[in-house]
Amino acid sequence: MRPSTLRALKRAAELTRQNRLTEAVLIAEPVILAADTYEGDEILRWLADHVTDFTGETGNDQKESQ
Repeated sequence: MRPSTLRALKRAAELTRQNRLTEAVLIAEPVILAADTYEGDEILRWLADHVTDFTGETGNDQKESQ
């Protein structure tokens, strides 16, 4: 994945945690749409591996709420 793509995804995650979803989408969407098939697969893997970057939750948070 290109460094600029990774920076955009990380910034989008940060904005999402701050409840600034519209700004997060404005940053991430163009990067995602411009990705080729290979990079798109990398983005999907990164997003799946970093869900908690967007939610701010950890595995411990879920256990405490159950």
